[in-house]
Amino acid sequence: MSETRKPWHGVIVATGLPFHDDLSVDFGAYGESVAHLAEQGMHGVAPNGSLGEYQTLTYEERDRVVETAVAHAPEGFTVMPGVGAYGGREAKRHAQFAKDAGCQAVMCLPPNAYRADDRAVLEHFELVASAGLPVTAYNNPVDTKVDLRPDLLAKLYAEGFVVGVKEFSGDVRRCYEIAELAPGLDLMIGTDDTVLEVALAGAKGWVAGYPQVFPRACLALYEASVRGDLETALPLYRQLHPVLRWDSKTEFVQAIKLGQELTGRRGGPCRPPRQPLAPETEAVVRAATQALIDAGVN
Repeated sequence: MSETRKPWHGVIVATGLPFHDDLSVDFGAYGESVAHLAEQGMHGVAPNGSLGEYQTLTYEERDRVVETAVAHAPEGFTVMPGVGAYGGREAKRHAQFAKDAGCQAVMCLPPNAYRADDRAVLEHFELVASAGLPVTAYNNPVDTKVDLRPDLLAKLYAEGFVVGVKEFSGDVRRCYEIAELAPGLDLMIGTDDTVLEVALAGAKGWVAGYPQVFPRACLALYEASVRGDLETALPLYRQLHPVLRWDSKTEFVQAIKLGQELTGRRGGPCRPPRQPLAPETEAVVRAATQALIDAGVN
C-alpha cells in the first residue's frame, strides 16, 4: 500500500480478544497479537468489534483494549476501534475515548438493539461523527435489527457522517449500488468469504478475521484481489475458502480462536453467551484449518 493510504484502507484485522481461563482479559497476549499482526504486514487492527466480544466487556475493559492496541501499534499502523453500543450517546463516548487515545478512525454499528428508522440512524452516526474521528459504518443486518441500505449509506455519506462502510450483508450486488449512489464512500470487505467478489467490486479495505490465523496468505489474497489478478487470487481463494466461510457463521469467534491456537498463537476461551464449539463443529473447523497448516499456508 502507498504511504498516502487512508487509515481505514488495506487489511484491518478485527481482532479477537484472548481471555485467561477465569475469563479476565489477557491484555499481555492481546498486545503481542497486535504487534505480531503489524510484523506480518497487516495495515491495522479494529479492536472491540464483534470478534472482540465487545458486548461482554465493561467500559473499563474496552478502554484498556484500545490503549493496549495503540501502545503496540507501530507508526503508520491503524487502530480503528469498534464503538458499537445501544445508543448514540454511548457510542460517541467510545469514539471520544478512541480519539483521546490516539486512534485514527472508528468503526460504528447502527443502534444494535432497537429497530431504528432512518432518522434514528442518522442521529446515531451524527453523534459518533461529532467526536471528530473518521467513521466507517458497519452494516451487519444479520446480527442487528437495522439494515444500512445503499440509499441510507448515501445519506450518511452526504451528511459527512461516514467515510466508508464495512459491508457484512454478504450481498455483493449491493456494492455496485453503493458505488452508484455514493461514489466517494469507501467500500470495505466485511465478510471473509466474499473477499474476491467485493474486492473486484472496488473495495479499498478488508475488515478481516482470518488474517489472525493465516496472515500472509490472507494478505496475498487481498492484494491480488484488489489488483484484479485472478490468476493469483482465485486458486488461493479456493484454497482458503473452507476456513474463510466460518467468518460468516455464528461460531466465527470460536472458530478463529481455535485457528489461532492451532497456529501457535493465543486464542483462549470465549465469554458467555458464547459456548465452546460443539464437538462435531470443532472437528470440521479443526480439519479445515489443519489441512491448510499441513499444506504450508501461513
